[in-house]
Parts: sequence; structure tokens; C-alpha cells
Amino acid sequence: MADSAVSIVLVRPALLGTYGDGGNALVLAVRLGRRGIQADVVLLDGNQPLPRASDLIVLGGGEDGAQEAVADDDVLRHSLTLAVAAGAAVLAICGGFQLLGDRFQVGAGRSIAGFGLLDCTTDRLSERAVGEVVADSALPGLEVPLTGFENHAGRTLLGAEATPLGLVSHGVGNGDGGGEGAVQGRVIGSYLHGPVLARNPALADSLLAHVVGPLPPLAEGPVTRLRSERLAAARGRRVRRH
Repeated sequence: MADSAVSIVLVRPALLGTYGDGGNALVLAVRLGRRGIQADVVLLDGNQPLPRASDLIVLGGGEDGAQEAVADDDVLRHSLTLAVAAGAAVLAICGGFQLLGDRFQVGAGRSIAGFGLLDCTTDRLSERAVGEVVADSALPGLEVPLTGFENHAGRTLLGAEATPLGLVSHGVGNGDGGGEGAVQGRVIGSYLHGPVLARNPALADSLLAHVVGPLPPLAEGPVTRLRSERLAAARGRRVRRH
């Protein structure tokens, strides 16, 4: 269990904040607070390096230009690599997911070097992926379907060191024939927006457990209803209301 406030760092929100993925940092902090654990959320903009004491690191989605700008940020690249080596857990969404791979493609075929924290490369889909996604979790101990929405033109191919976060039953995901996202150690990438942790609290708790250990369950209430509605909508079913 952490003996001080858990440090949650939201990376470059002015650039990687297109789809509201910054809400993932808030979800992590609130779920800790409901269990009596203090959390500090740090908004890391400008050219600031990641604090050495970072526990949880969150990156969101962004347009091609924003991705390129962050990819050129050597201060961030170096400090993020050190933080992961020191044991920080990372959640990277969409553009952030692509950025943490070995290379990603922008525009008409230009390939940009990523941060190399996930063994994957991203090129382009033949048609943009937009819509709801349902994926069966492939993360050990997380035996629930994952729900979110995607809006991306990237096709991400995983190498031997990374495994899928989930296996797609509805939607496109990575566009590699069935995978959604990637997991490599404590680094997780995903195309799911929503924010994904608001729609998948079990995934949030899985990340938190890396820092604070096993967590007692929370009464989810409206979150459970939201998940039921989104899963049913994605699968083309009508939701029964009680």
C-alpha cells in the first residue's frame, strides 16, 4: 500500500487531449479517494519532464501534428523511459498508444519514431475506424468485456514482447485481425475512448493495484448501468430498464 499520496501524471494535456481522455486521470484519483487514499493529479504541459516520483502516467489522443510534436519531445521521452524503468504504470490512449510504440505513420506515409515502450508499429487503415468497440479482456485477472468508442485511422501491429489488451468482438480495435490495445509489463495502450476508465472501472482498479496493491470493491451503481447500456448498444440489443 502506498504510504504517501499517489502521483497521477496527465501528460501534455494541451496536445493529447482531443477526446476527453484526461478524464482517465480523474477516474483514477476519484477511485482512490473513495477508498481513503490520497492522490495528486499533475498536469504536465510545456516542456516539463515527468517527476521521478510518478506512480501512474496517463496519455490521451491527439491529431497527427500533436503526436509529432510530442514525439520530438526528448525531455519527455527520456523522463518517461526512466519512470517506467522505476516501476510507474502507464495508460496511453489512441494517439498516445501509437506514440509509445516503435514507429507510427502520419499523413501520406511518413513514419515517425515513437518512444519504444511498447513493441508495436502503426501504419494506416484503408478506412477510418469510428464507432463502438467491445473487446473481451485478455489481461490476467480482468475477466470482463471492455467497452469504449474508437475514432482513428491507425493499424497497430504487435511484436513478440506485447500482448493484446483485449480481443475484439465488435468494432475494429488495432485493425490487425482481432486485437485491441497492447500490454507490456505495466504499460497499457488502447484505442478506447469514453474515457475508457469511466466505462471500465475494473481496468482502472487493475492499474491502481500496481501502485497500492489489492483494493476493496466499490459500489458502482450508475457505472454498472452505463456499462450495460453501452455494451447492449454496441451489440445491437435493447436495454431493459427496471
